[in-house]
Amino acid sequence: MKQMKPILAAGLDAGSKSTRCIISLVENGRLRLLGYGEAPSQGWVKGRISDQPAASSSILAAVKQAEEMAGVEIGSVTAGVGGLETRGTNTRGAAESGDLRELSQTDVRRAVERAKTITLAEGRLLLQALPQDFIVDGHPGFRSPRGLMGSQIEANLHLITTSEPDHQALVGAINNAHLAVEDTVYEGFAACYSTVFPEERRGGIALIDIGEDSTEMVVYDGDTLLLAAPIRVYGARFTSDLVKQFTITPADAELVRTQFGCVDWKSTPRNSFIEMPVSGSQEVRSIEIERYRLNYALEARAADLFVQVSDELDRIGMANSLGNGIVLTGGGARLDGMWGCAERILKCRARVGIPKDFLQWPNDLNDPAWAVAAGLSMYSARLQQRAAEERANAGWVGMLTRP
Repeated sequence: MKQMKPILAAGLDAGSKSTRCIISLVENGRLRLLGYGEAPSQGWVKGRISDQPAASSSILAAVKQAEEMAGVEIGSVTAGVGGLETRGTNTRGAAESGDLRELSQTDVRRAVERAKTITLAEGRLLLQALPQDFIVDGHPGFRSPRGLMGSQIEANLHLITTSEPDHQALVGAINNAHLAVEDTVYEGFAACYSTVFPEERRGGIALIDIGEDSTEMVVYDGDTLLLAAPIRVYGARFTSDLVKQFTITPADAELVRTQFGCVDWKSTPRNSFIEMPVSGSQEVRSIEIERYRLNYALEARAADLFVQVSDELDRIGMANSLGNGIVLTGGGARLDGMWGCAERILKCRARVGIPKDFLQWPNDLNDPAWAVAAGLSMYSARLQQRAAEERANAGWVGMLTRP
């Protein structure tokens, strides 16, 4: 039997603040990290690509850095898609099999295809179609109905859609960086893929990926994705609150937020101050910021975020059903005290999500900001393994049927 080529799996998380790339190798059923790269993002405005060549330059810089560390060159990536225009909806499709008989994979596929056949609004694109469960002759709750006896099968799907122009802009920027796009995946889904084990989903779990210009939320109950939705509080909102509160520049506000901020103002001493230089001033001067006022503003915005999360959980009936709690990923999850604020408001356990299940994963990447890139690399590996197996099987069939 011909030995399969080594499978290189690359994930690209192109965000409005940072662009990250992870290259890994499939090795004995596991992923071994080969290289990673990060570059400041350019060409983005409010979560959208506004300058495609500049975005391509950032992508190329991150990929080149990862390639140099890995000692390999890649030709394709799996890319993440998110933002306020990306969201999920539930849909159902049915397929009749006629007489009572054993249901086949073809029957399952027909039901799924019919559930996917919905009329999208102009400018919308179907990103992912994720099966929830199947109904056989009126009986719900089947995860894999193939082989069951039945005359009708219905498929319940969660469809994730996004803005077609935004999607085209991202794919175009990646192509301009001389890379093919294997697939595009919802960022919240990718973050969950790398930080949550399948068994953790069984008791109910939600993941919140807090980026600079978008926050994505996914909720699982077992293997079923119940919700994929944007939350309208994200990193830039925290920064803009500090700009208004202290009359400082966005750059200074971000510095204060990331280096000195905490989402627990009550634990902050009233006599604690932050002295910092003022950017953009003609004369060198500094100002003092009361630390408790800084943390009060940050906690208020974090509370706003988790109240919106709570509203989404109420809407799908999962407010008191997250047996395995909340996982926080993205750069926004680095803010001190975020998981504690989530626990206070959502009344469940919370933790920061770190990518897991990689061989030779460095301590430098034990960071929630790398969760999406790691999940995209894992998804790329799955896609390529499946394609390699199909090619190998096709080769054996050809040998067996060759005259």
